[in-house]
Amino acid sequence: MPRSRYIRGVAARTSSTRPKALRSPAQIPLRPLGAVSDGDDLRATRIPLLNATPQAPGGFPPKAFVGEVVPFSVVAFREGHDLIGVQLRLTSPGGEESLHRLTPLLDGTDRWRTELAIDLQGEWSFRFEAFSDDFATWAHAAEVKVAAGVDVPVMAALGAELLVRAAAEKDRPLPQRRRLAAAAESLRDGDAATTTALSTDPELATIFAERPLTSLRSVSGTHPLRVERTAAGVGAWYEFFPRSEGARRLKDGTIRSGTFRTAAKRLPAVAAMGFDVIYLVPIHPIGTTNRKGRNNTLTAEPADPGSPYAIGAAEGGHDAIHPELGKAADFRAFIRAARSEGLEVALDLALQASPDHPWVAEHPEWFTTLPDGTIAYAENPPKKYQDIYPLNFDNDPEGIYQEMLRIVQHWVREGVKIFRVDNPHTKPLQFWEWLIATVNAADPDVIFLAEAFTRPAVMRALAAVGFQQSYSYFTWRNTKAELEEFLTSVSHETSDYMRPNLFVNTHDILTEYLQFGGRAAYRIRACIGATAAPVYGVYAGYELFENVARPGSEENIDNEKYEYKLRDWEGAEAAGDSLAPLLRRLNGIRRAHPALGQLRNLSVHWSDDDAVLVYSKHLDAAFTGTGSADTILVVANVDPHSVRETTVHLDTTVFGIPLGEEFEVEDLLTGAVWTWSDHNYVRLDAFAEPVHILNVRKRS
Repeated sequence: MPRSRYIRGVAARTSSTRPKALRSPAQIPLRPLGAVSDGDDLRATRIPLLNATPQAPGGFPPKAFVGEVVPFSVVAFREGHDLIGVQLRLTSPGGEESLHRLTPLLDGTDRWRTELAIDLQGEWSFRFEAFSDDFATWAHAAEVKVAAGVDVPVMAALGAELLVRAAAEKDRPLPQRRRLAAAAESLRDGDAATTTALSTDPELATIFAERPLTSLRSVSGTHPLRVERTAAGVGAWYEFFPRSEGARRLKDGTIRSGTFRTAAKRLPAVAAMGFDVIYLVPIHPIGTTNRKGRNNTLTAEPADPGSPYAIGAAEGGHDAIHPELGKAADFRAFIRAARSEGLEVALDLALQASPDHPWVAEHPEWFTTLPDGTIAYAENPPKKYQDIYPLNFDNDPEGIYQEMLRIVQHWVREGVKIFRVDNPHTKPLQFWEWLIATVNAADPDVIFLAEAFTRPAVMRALAAVGFQQSYSYFTWRNTKAELEEFLTSVSHETSDYMRPNLFVNTHDILTEYLQFGGRAAYRIRACIGATAAPVYGVYAGYELFENVARPGSEENIDNEKYEYKLRDWEGAEAAGDSLAPLLRRLNGIRRAHPALGQLRNLSVHWSDDDAVLVYSKHLDAAFTGTGSADTILVVANVDPHSVRETTVHLDTTVFGIPLGEEFEVEDLLTGAVWTWSDHNYVRLDAFAEPVHILNVRKRS
């Protein structure tokens, strides 16, 4: 069977660090499985196959996205000193099979590994196969014993028997069979030199690597792998409130809302900064009962627009559009305008209601009624949302499930394929499992982002049951130690099923780091967010360094959630008072360097300073599409108040350069070029140049 056009792969290097590129293991010819036993059962096989990855908790399928480099690994061993081989049998959504050899990691774990980039969306499956590698066992023993003068005639005879057996296999190519037969004949005189030469012959090693001589074969259970479209795992998001874009102040001092038509005028600037997704907060009618005023006050002025999360009014609910934004035709025009700029529209899915929502009158059982007869409003202590009623899924789950499905399907028909889900951790996990599976069964391109800043187990469970992306703790991980732990976790510990979207800020979150770190903090966080994971986002106003918080809170004063924001984007950039040029540069770097489009390839390095973070993102040449490997090295001063001078220490072997060897690095932010090795002096001025984003280039 020909090699699948959907797979690119490399085997793992035989070390405890990172894999290096080899010939494609997808070229291994397929062979019948023969008599096997299930390697997952320790009691049933001589070669157990255990702890297979990728895997997700709870029996849910692990996930990948089109173009993602996926590490496949398994623990495999047998008794004694005989050598084994391990291979991966991968089945595409269409049933096409391919075989891929794994390589052991020499770290005492008996773990075998290979990496593959899968370029076809759909439901894949994989299983591992292990076998006693008879030729490799003989070759190793012959090399050692002949050198020691032990059992030389015996080793020659054993080698001849193996080669004759292999030459008799009719499914081997005829030139191989002739070569093997000739080699077997040359061993019959038991000559030590000939035995050593054949046991170390690279041609024979290649023949048996492609088609091993096997016995004692084991096969693992079959595991699923869900491969989703690339946008599920790669993208730069930009959030804005459509009502603020094009809003204008009237003569009486009030502000007239922007519309979809005026908001569309902002799209070229967002696209010019290199963003991929334009995310809109809820666009539905807003209730008037208990409407919040500016800065979350309990009393609204007549001209206050209210929170877009207080969804529902006389004009309609979740399937309606706020009349001040326009009509359905205007929304469709906005989507078309976004597409023409290369942007995809994401819509906020907030499953809750204002007291004026049609649901309240039509389905009071969907809410929680208190002993005094009132409906309970939403809370997130210490925050209270008197303008919002949360849904109660216990009274009529079937009715609520079907209505929520109808709402999502409505917006999918309108052209929305990405939903940022507000507070999913306040709804039943089984609901999300059902909803996402149902929606994706009809349209696998639909993507759900979980806005769940909650306990780790809950965040991970939401990802496991189907959410394609997840908010994370990145917002609050600011020190070097915190970031090292966080980035290692999301890149390696949960990356089989949870994809972090590293939003640097949101309309609800303005961290102390941004409040008190000044403009340096904004630059630092943007650089790390854009390079540490393939998905990140910013909320409008970030480029204007909006860092004043409402007293006693962790959100912006004059929060846009409760009022219109009038911003002079062009004036700020013309005055050199905007972060837009840096965002434009970062997104350009992301697009130019495929290593930044991967999640699982991050390696943390070291520095002598407790405020200088160092990490690399490396992609082997087999996966870049350019014929050359791609390596990005990030060195960041995470203290926004200081100048740091230190030495950084690199394990250069993770990007294929021997320790001690010199290489060139180019700073992609400044254009500076330096000669580096594994130990390098750096000076990072938080007020001028807090971060190096370095492209690693081998010296010619």
